[in-house]
Amino acid sequence: MSTAKPLDVAIIGGGFAGIGTAIRLKQKGITNFAIFERDARVGGTWRDNTYPGAACDIPSRLYSYSFAPNPGWSHTYSRSAEILGYIDHMVENFGLASYLRFSHNITGIEFDDKAGLWNIGVEGRKGKVRARTVVLASGPLANASFPAIRGIEDYEGHKIHSARWDHSYDFTGKKVAVVGTGASAVQIIPELVEQAASVKVFQRTPGWVLPRVNRRTNAITKRLYKDVPKTESLARQAWFWGHESVALGVVWNTPLTRVVELAGKAHLRAQVKDPWLRRQLTPDFRAGCKRLLMSSDYYPALTRDNCTLVTWPIARISEKGIRTAEGIEHQFDCIVFATGFDVSKTGTPIPVVGRHGRVLADEWRGGAYAYKSVAVSGYPNLFFTFGPNSGPGHNSALVYMEAQIDYLTNAISTIVGQDLGAIDVRRDLQDSYNERLQKRLSSTTWNSGCKSWYLTEDGFNPSMFPGFGTQFANQLAKFDLRDYVVTQVDKPRTTPVQRAAPALG
Repeated sequence: MSTAKPLDVAIIGGGFAGIGTAIRLKQKGITNFAIFERDARVGGTWRDNTYPGAACDIPSRLYSYSFAPNPGWSHTYSRSAEILGYIDHMVENFGLASYLRFSHNITGIEFDDKAGLWNIGVEGRKGKVRARTVVLASGPLANASFPAIRGIEDYEGHKIHSARWDHSYDFTGKKVAVVGTGASAVQIIPELVEQAASVKVFQRTPGWVLPRVNRRTNAITKRLYKDVPKTESLARQAWFWGHESVALGVVWNTPLTRVVELAGKAHLRAQVKDPWLRRQLTPDFRAGCKRLLMSSDYYPALTRDNCTLVTWPIARISEKGIRTAEGIEHQFDCIVFATGFDVSKTGTPIPVVGRHGRVLADEWRGGAYAYKSVAVSGYPNLFFTFGPNSGPGHNSALVYMEAQIDYLTNAISTIVGQDLGAIDVRRDLQDSYNERLQKRLSSTTWNSGCKSWYLTEDGFNPSMFPGFGTQFANQLAKFDLRDYVVTQVDKPRTTPVQRAAPALG
């Protein structure tokens, strides 16, 4: 498979980021692009996560794009099926169906220095797709697998991963284990206790849990948002600034952190009457160090007669169940692993080979890094969505993602509009940016001592942005070509020249 004319843009991933990028490209008049999706439909995380109770813990007004508002959200916090429907609606509304290439699993991308193009491998297909620019929009939560727990292959019962839910399995009357107490688990457990005969929850570390009030949106409000779009925009802004203020309590350790912790403890005390169970569920780290959990039905589920919290460490999986460190074997019909995703903190989700054979996974071995989270020196015309250090701890990921999309589509518009060859971010700017970033991260709650998926094994933080969402968006508000080295590949190879250009908004 080889195209005679290279694509202007190859978008890898048909989730929120890939669809958002495609919309913005079309709005800038760029149409020579394709979206490569390994599955048979769009949706990314919200296609894959269909476990019982799956929902977003960010309000729907914020968990959507400002350039694609949805006045019809049914609740304050939407469930996965409704979010997936929103993504489908964007594909239809913005005419993206013809750009989608389903069942295209990308096996790797490699930069051709001479041609100034990216060669893209597709599983099961001969030849390469060629593209001037690539947007890696696969996201950090694209891959999931069972955890590396000793004996897991020996288990003879049914295994389910939260991101690969088996809807054919009937939990009625079954003895079920849930491994994990993170964001997915607190949504799954209340659903399982309604069906299973018994549920045992294996907790490694308790998290801070805050109440989530999920109100139905009435018909009058929906009509108002539809007929007067400015009102929905104002509602979105109100939610944004409300969440933005939370950064003062969860990104940095401040007196407001104590307020968040007091709210969490009050929520726990109100819903769990047993002092010993409360003690087991009380975190010993600062609020914000790990992801805050939003649930009003998790604690009540743990107090049900058919639910038990187990805090002993798991020693191994046995043929019949789970053996804990004190030597007890708990037997189950089914084990649900709510253990998260294979987040690429020290590698890349697909092989990426840049200039002169540089391998990005090798360079990221000590922890991923980028310039403003979207570009890496040595990998020209390659852009990331939800790249290194673009994670929020207090606000909507889509606010951050939208800022990245606007920046990278401005960059691509410059490349295509000015017919540039290859633009490569300056290494000195990248290094100074990350030096400042890591210095700022050292004073955040994420780096305050707890162990979380935000950090590598040696404590490096390649995941989070140490500031407000407004700060993240402001740094990406303008694309400046002077931050890049431009190489014209249609001329004989010479020393790359620096070109100056006015900043673009």
